[in-house]
Amino acid sequence: MEEFLLDTINEIRSLKGAEKIDRLSPEMNLRDDLGLSSFDLAELTVKIEDEYDIDIFEDGLVNTIGEILSKFAE
Repeated sequence: MEEFLLDTINEIRSLKGAEKIDRLSPEMNLRDDLGLSSFDLAELTVKIEDEYDIDIFEDGLVNTIGEILSKFAE
């Protein structure tokens, strides 16, 4: 899951001309640290749903990598 998440975030970031990141950490903020917009988060959500059938925003906003990863533990 973490590798998929890293690859997907890098794919989204590359479309914006942002640099590739090498690793993710649970405390990384999706907007502040990774520079994702609301549109980017929607794209990320769709890709995760398609791959894993999990809606990361089902219970409200998700702000960090750790919060995304916790959805897979449920």
